[in-house]
Amino acid sequence: MTDTSLDWKAFTVAIADDIAEVTLIGPGKGNAMGPDFWSELPVLFRQLDADPAVRAVVITGSGANFSYGLDLPAMSGTLGPVLADGAKAAPRTAFHDHVIAMQSGINAVAECRKPVVAAVSGWCIGGGVDLISAADVRYASADAKFSIREVRVAIVADMGSLARLPAIIGDGHFRELALTGKDIDAARAERIGLLNDVLDDQEAALAAARATAREIADNPPLVVQGIKTVLEQSRAADIAASLRYVAVWNSAFMPSNDLTEAMTAVFEKRQPRYQGE
Repeated sequence: MTDTSLDWKAFTVAIADDIAEVTLIGPGKGNAMGPDFWSELPVLFRQLDADPAVRAVVITGSGANFSYGLDLPAMSGTLGPVLADGAKAAPRTAFHDHVIAMQSGINAVAECRKPVVAAVSGWCIGGGVDLISAADVRYASADAKFSIREVRVAIVADMGSLARLPAIIGDGHFRELALTGKDIDAARAERIGLLNDVLDDQEAALAAARATAREIADNPPLVVQGIKTVLEQSRAADIAASLRYVAVWNSAFMPSNDLTEAMTAVFEKRQPRYQGE
């Protein structure tokens, strides 16, 4: 595979034989999603959508883990102004706009007319689950673990899991995971429909993703794109409404003592103590 011309900071991208392979590379530990990830993701997937040399996309993580999710320390500057005591319309509006901009990255994955196949190993937490919920097909290694972790750090998930996952795994399973923030293993993720298949190890999961991308790429490209467009259109209005609503909700209500405590606990490497304030 040959690299694309742009120098991405959060990804490596290689395109060969009609398939693009996108690999998360951080720079945060465990491919955590910091400012570079959120600024580059929409640009990257719009380019892949428009590239006639691409008929399918594989997305995976570098190293042992897919992604630890949102890089809280790296993103603390975004949260700081809206968490300030007495924050009024200006910082809340700026925060709302930032959430919408971040959502555009996950949306670009879902809206990409070239089908996206995810290969997951190790941890897939928070934003990682948002990302794979926007993929068309999901494979994982047996050691993969998943968590809609936002509730455990005093955040309402606002990047797409609340909008997309109920249609993938069913409402009951989804509510259990979103309200508890519990971790589940690959076997359970497959049972509830989050995964298409579980493979023995990371290499096998990536091989399965590549094989499916190959099958997709061998089909008539305009028909494949038409299938994706029709499928997305059937649910686009509900997803867009959910994303708009959660962006407004978080702009109004996410600032709290509990969120400050969650961020402090991350920096101090301890368990948070929530008071409902």
